[in-house]
Amino acid sequence: MSGYTEEHLKQKLTEKLEATHVEVTDESDGCGGKFSAVIVSSQFQGKPLLQRHRLVNAALAEELKTIHAFSQKTYTPEQWAAEGH
Repeated sequence: MSGYTEEHLKQKLTEKLEATHVEVTDESDGCGGKFSAVIVSSQFQGKPLLQRHRLVNAALAEELKTIHAFSQKTYTPEQWAAEGH
């Protein structure tokens, strides 16, 4: 049990990555052990997927010590808009 909430992760990602859109879903039935996230940030511009994920993992370094599973989808604002959002 990580003790982290969707809201905590959303706030931290928004702040650290200057994200314009963040969705965090707790997929662990409330124990905080498994999360998925959608993150939209201009900091991802020109970066390949691995570098984007490293930015996210660095932003959540402390939290990921106790979260067992974390899946993420990262988009630039332009990519997010092109997806129809």
